[in-house]
Amino acid sequence: MLKRFEGYMKGIDLGGWLSQCNHTKERYETFITEKDFETVAGWGADHVRVPIDYELVEDKDGNYMEEGFGYIQRAIDWCGKYGLNMVLDLHKTYGYSFDLGYGESGFFDNEAFQERFYKLWEELTRRYAKYEDRVVFELLNEVTDKEYSDRWNRISVACIKRIRALAPTVKILLGGYWNNSGDAVKDLPLPVDENIVYNFHNYDPLVYTHQGAFWVQKLPTDLRLSIKQTLGDMEGIVKEKAPEMLETFHIPTSPDRCIDADFFKARFEEPVRIAEERNVMLYCGEYGVIDIAQPDEIVTWYKAINEAFEYYGIGRATWTYKSMNFGLTDSRLDPYRDELLKYI
Repeated sequence: MLKRFEGYMKGIDLGGWLSQCNHTKERYETFITEKDFETVAGWGADHVRVPIDYELVEDKDGNYMEEGFGYIQRAIDWCGKYGLNMVLDLHKTYGYSFDLGYGESGFFDNEAFQERFYKLWEELTRRYAKYEDRVVFELLNEVTDKEYSDRWNRISVACIKRIRALAPTVKILLGGYWNNSGDAVKDLPLPVDENIVYNFHNYDPLVYTHQGAFWVQKLPTDLRLSIKQTLGDMEGIVKEKAPEMLETFHIPTSPDRCIDADFFKARFEEPVRIAEERNVMLYCGEYGVIDIAQPDEIVTWYKAINEAFEYYGIGRATWTYKSMNFGLTDSRLDPYRDELLKYI
């Protein structure tokens, strides 16, 4: 039976606030406010996932900036006020980002960059591990290539040791390659203690949830799919219009079926099995559908994946609260939001 990640079963990502942004005081002060934490709590969520970039708290030379840490503290305080737990997610570290557009490189082969990463987590630990009853740490968002797997495992284990020297019991989230794919869970290092959480993301099928996404290489921006199409029909369209995306297109159920709860149950089967065998908690830190998809179909997708999450007892946080091409608060979802919120 899968270990339950108590307090982190139903969450909302706060993407674009302290990460993936222009890193200005105006952005930090206005994009997300206390009212948004109140809203999320009112939706019935038990936690938020707060991505941060290293630029929030480090200058280009790696010196710490107190004002940036203040925004993290503000988020923790607002969580406390509204009864929310929090995932503190390092979305970008010096020398690495899941998004090639940021031009970060060298992290997996540069010991100086890795040491900077370790020291940043030591600093975050010194400041925030005292809130471990309601804050957990996510080491790094979405390692991309599988070729990084062995190096990332070595780095992550070293980082966990550094954190454990300061905070023996704070919970630590660890994800793998292919952008935290569930298929990478099997290659994560064995948990060093009972407070490690295996982390994955799910945007299956990517050609549906990211249809029209300009930032996805090999995916035509004019490709459109409907959740009402069978998986076999979708595969045929992908073969014709985006053949290089076939490697990310999975049909774990009959090709005559559409995307449904059984599709996600089948996709989650392996990571759940691995987590059960290793007696480790499992968490899905991101899932969602791009705003280009039809709003009623987005609800259908959420209903299907939610049933699978509930079936296995997987904690999760949906991407994302506001804007960022996936925003739950966007006006396009106004007529559907009450129904949608049943399935996050």
